[in-house]
Amino acid sequence: MAARQIYNPDGFKNIESNGVVIGYQFQFKAQYYRGITLSIIRDIQIRVDDEDVKRENIRFSVNGETFTLEEMRTVIDPDYRWEFGEYATVSIMKEGGLKKGPHHIHAKQIIAPSYMPFQIEADCDTDFVID
Repeated sequence: MAARQIYNPDGFKNIESNGVVIGYQFQFKAQYYRGITLSIIRDIQIRVDDEDVKRENIRFSVNGETFTLEEMRTVIDPDYRWEFGEYATVSIMKEGGLKKGPHHIHAKQIIAPSYMPFQIEADCDTDFVID
């Protein structure tokens, strides 16, 4: 897949809270042909620089609200849909975030629409720089 269409090149950054770096984030688009409710997202798997991110360290933000991946399984509210063509923000809780410089990300979106007899998986790769 063409990473420039999936990832927001300006969305990669470390996250600070009270002057301390507590993680990092990126923005990407759903790789499905329509908007989706959060409850059909079964998983978002992330690997940065050959290091797998633990599921419990991932947060997903859309329309001003943030959820863990487990919390998303119960979100059916239409106010928190991941609309086609819109970026969602994925935050990874990691003390110190990422070092400045170049990095590589591989993210997999796994969704399970109720009308499909199988899950849909989309792999997304790109290189990025943390300033």
